[in-house]
Amino acid sequence: MTEKRLGVPDQVPLSEAREDVRPLLYPVAENVGPHNKTLFLGNLAAAEDAGCLLQAGITETLNVSINMFPGPLTLADGVHVRRYQIGMIDGAGNSPHLMAAAVHTVEGLMSSYVPAKPHYPKHRNGHVLVHCRGGRSRSVSLIALWLAAFLPQQFETFEAALDHLRNLRGLDEKYPLPPMLALAEEVRLRNLLGKRN
Repeated sequence: MTEKRLGVPDQVPLSEAREDVRPLLYPVAENVGPHNKTLFLGNLAAAEDAGCLLQAGITETLNVSINMFPGPLTLADGVHVRRYQIGMIDGAGNSPHLMAAAVHTVEGLMSSYVPAKPHYPKHRNGHVLVHCRGGRSRSVSLIALWLAAFLPQQFETFEAALDHLRNLRGLDEKYPLPPMLALAEEVRLRNLLGKRN
């Protein structure tokens, strides 16, 4: 019997299941903020792969899955990966306020660095990974909102950001799933991210 990861549904299409066992990382935006961070889009397998994260320089992850929990992880240089989570389901029923909170969390991670203390686990400034199970729907919707709201000089609209991510990730029009696009639209219509200058 093959061991399954918690929360991976049995009905995942074979093409997705094959992808989901390989760490996938896509640099979305580079040299952002005062710490010149890179934002990566990825999957759960990447978030659980210490070698992959070390090679990419990632020291912080934001998981937007509600049913999967990447465990504590120490990189080969002794740095403990900081884990953040704002869980959402990949379907209808999420709160637009929760999605907006996730977008603001990305902005907080990309625009600042919280230093370690002597009695905290060893840490250093690094890049940020946003992921869900496969990096196709929840994380793509979230990152598109962040790009349009906080990097408007590069992405004038949500649609432009979404096109960029679909091209980068190799997604067709069926991703992100319609409920996640509807959630992103509600966040924008309700102006939950605030008007950007």
